[in-house]
This record gives sequence, C-alpha cells and structure tokens, in this order.
Amino acid sequence: MKESNSLEQNYTRRHSRWYELILLSYLFQFLSGGFVLLGLSAVPIWGFEFWKSQDPNLFTSLSASLFAFFVSTFSLRKLFRLPGSESVSYILPITFVCYAIPIGLILFFRTTYSIQIFLIGFCITLLWCFAGFFLGRRYRLTRYAMLPFKGSKELETSHGALFKILSKPDLEGQRYNAIVADFNSPTINPEWEKFLAQCTLAGIPVYSETKIRETVTGRVKINHLSENVFGSLLPSQFYEFIKRCIDIVTSILVIPILLPFFIVIAICIRIESRGSVLFIQPRMGYRGRVFRMLKFRSMYIDRDGGGFTNPKNDPRITRVGQFIRKFRIDELPQVFNVFFGQMSFIGPRPESYELSKWYEKDVPFFAYRHVVRPGISGWAQVEQGYAAEVDGMKVKLEYDFYYIKNFSFWLDLLITFKTIKTILTGFGAR
Repeated sequence: MKESNSLEQNYTRRHSRWYELILLSYLFQFLSGGFVLLGLSAVPIWGFEFWKSQDPNLFTSLSASLFAFFVSTFSLRKLFRLPGSESVSYILPITFVCYAIPIGLILFFRTTYSIQIFLIGFCITLLWCFAGFFLGRRYRLTRYAMLPFKGSKELETSHGALFKILSKPDLEGQRYNAIVADFNSPTINPEWEKFLAQCTLAGIPVYSETKIRETVTGRVKINHLSENVFGSLLPSQFYEFIKRCIDIVTSILVIPILLPFFIVIAICIRIESRGSVLFIQPRMGYRGRVFRMLKFRSMYIDRDGGGFTNPKNDPRITRVGQFIRKFRIDELPQVFNVFFGQMSFIGPRPESYELSKWYEKDVPFFAYRHVVRPGISGWAQVEQGYAAEVDGMKVKLEYDFYYIKNFSFWLDLLITFKTIKTILTGFGAR
C-alpha cells in the first residue's frame, strides 16, 4: 500500500505544476510573444487601434515580423529536442535567418515596409527566445529513474537529463518524468516487473534503455540489430525528394559564388607543388553505386604514407593542404557532386571503395549506410570528427544509423549549424 501511495504522489507531482505546463506550451509562447511583439512594435507607431491605419507598411511589415517570430520559436523548440542541441548559440542565427528570408522577399518584390518594425520585432524575438531557452532549462530538464542494468552508469553521467539509479523498486517520494529499464536484463525479477506495472498504471512512462540511450547520445547501437530495427531505419521518401530539390537549388546558387574562390585555391595549390589541382577518388555512394568524388589536392603526389598516418604529422600534406583541410575547404568541389545527384550537402560521409569493402568484412551492417545519399558533412563528422580505425568506424556507423533513423529537416538544420561551427574551429580536421 505504501509503495502504491508513493507512485500516486509522484504522478500527482508530475501533473500538479500546471503553471509549468502553461509556460512551456507552444500556445502560450506563440500567443504571449505575438501580443508582446504587436504591442511594442505596432502600438507606438500607429496607436492602440493600429489595425485601422491606412499605412501600407502596416500589413506587410507586421505580418512578416509575426511570421518570422513564429518560425523562429517553432524551429528552436524542434532543434532543442535533438541530442547535443541545447545551446544558446543557435538562437541568434536561427532568428537572423527567419527574419532575413521575408525581408529578402520584400526587397525582391519591391514591396513597401517599415525597417523600424523589423528591428523591434527582431529584438523582441531574440529576447523572447532567450527567455524561453532559460525557462526551459529551469523547468524542462527531464528526470529519469533507472533500474539497475549493465551500462546504467554510462547513462547516469550523460548531459541534457538527470538520471538516478534505483537501488530498490521504490521512487522514495522523488519526482521523475519516466522510468528507464533494460527489458532483456537478467536483473529484472518479479518484484521489479510489478514495480514497472505499477508505474505504468500511475501514469509514469516506462522506456527501454535503448530508446533513451539513442535520444541522449545521438547514436544507434549496431550490435543487436534485427529485421524490425532495419524497418524503422528506412528514411522518408517524401523528405528525400524535398531534400534533393533543396540540394539542386542550393548548388545552382552557390556554384557561381564559389568559382572565383576555386580559381584562387587552384593557383595556390599549383604554385606550391606539382600535380593536378583536383584529387578524384572512387567512393561508395547512394545505394552502393561507385562515383568519382572531387576534392582539392592537399598532398604531395611523390610522397608515400604508411597505413593510417597520424593526421597531425602526416608528411604527405602540403602547407596549403593543411590550411584547406583544417577549414574543410578541400571538400568544396563536391558541390558539383551534389548538383549531379551523386551526393547531398548533408548525409553519411562516403568512404573510398577499397575501405568500404574492408569495413564490410569487419563492421556489421556497414553497407546499410548507403540507403541515403552521402554528404559533404554529416552527423558523425560534427559529433565525432575523423575516424579511420575499425573501432572508430563502428562508432561513426552508430551516428550514421541515428541520422538515417531520424532522417528529417530539423536534424539536417542542426548539422548545418554544427558544420559551420566545425569549419570555424577546425574540429576533427585530418
């Protein structure tokens, strides 16, 4: 009876903080932020009955600012649900992009607008998103109670959530959002099974440790994959089509911009060392088809390396090569591979044909990563960096499988921002 009362009290505590649910809801954030934006931008210019104004700037500027506000807050909430994304650094670029797009359309169509409205709206959106971020950190941090199982200590030290390993089937009066258990663990005896059933009846969710581990680490374990798991890893064909359209349009826009830089880089490479400006290598691509991937040459053509040479002291790399590798400039010619459909801007990094064959012998399910187009940047690159050895490749494959399983616009957007950070910091450079 005591244990049952404890679970009921936990359920009550989880749901009694009504103000938390209101403050963190989409509806409250949209409506309250929208009213604040209207009050501080439209009222000072057009008065309390601003909707009666005949100013042509009213509808254009105000509707565009509200649209940018809604898209900014919605996008940030989506991003912050992904592993390793709860960072205040995403607020400014997301807000900037959401305001830049409608302003660009207004300028393109030469529609009248009020710069004052946009400046006020941009500042309010920034402040509102910052407030929402820190409010979420205060109230939205998820608390998990874990049954003792192998690997529970690893989850206990994870970031982005609070984990507590239970020593007995009792929550001891503490408030938890969910219970985590390894249902295949031999440590789950009838007493623990009864506890899990009572938690479910009390409205406390019970999750498998596999699901929570994926959510926290951004990796899908490949040791015990089954046919059912492979079915869940099939990417969305609809988003695959949308993504291909985005790749085509983006590559058409950026190729003319990059061409002058390509010429400068090519001249620098030829001045320092003899040989071709481009390094063309067969890579394993989409659905296992081999293609010729383009890169700027970053090595001397007359020097050999042994095996997986230390990436920090590789004697084959030129001085220009060290620079373009650090900031990923050597990968830019792959925009032509994207245009011709051999690659995407975001996706699992393609491996050479020889390495792919070697990995397939030692790494389970390696070939499955070819179910989506390979990318110039990917989830494994921004999370792990460069991996050459088999053990490192297994971890990389876990990141790739997570990307395929969670194939979506929001994950691609997160990878895009992390890629920009990687370029600026040189993380994982070879």
